[in-house]
Amino acid sequence: MTILVDTSVWSLAFRRDGSTESKEVIALREALNGADAVVTTGLVLQELLQGFSGPRDKVAVIERFGALPLIQPDRQDHIAAADVRNVCRRSGVQVGTIDALLIQLCGRYELTLLSTDKDFANAAPYVPFKLWGNG
Repeated sequence: MTILVDTSVWSLAFRRDGSTESKEVIALREALNGADAVVTTGLVLQELLQGFSGPRDKVAVIERFGALPLIQPDRQDHIAAADVRNVCRRSGVQVGTIDALLIQLCGRYELTLLSTDKDFANAAPYVPFKLWGNG
């Protein structure tokens, strides 16, 4: 299995106090230790970097992410992500722009999304993508 890890899980994994050992963080650690392949996209990297304050943190995140394959959305992905968002909205589910694009990338590349964000679980019945722990 190849996993696309959402910002919500990375944020928990990078917490200094180590207070959160969620099942998603444990799954991420196991994947990084060879259980599964892990990929990322520039949007997740950007969101993470926006959440850190110091230059040392920035360098550490960039170095760690340098080892991960980076998936690049293309024009068609953005068009399809708009469709994802519209389908969800018509079904009464609000999905953010970035979340819609992550859903699209998971569908296109047959990735499993690892996230703690409940918006993805809410979208799952209406758009086709694999959500970790959801079936």
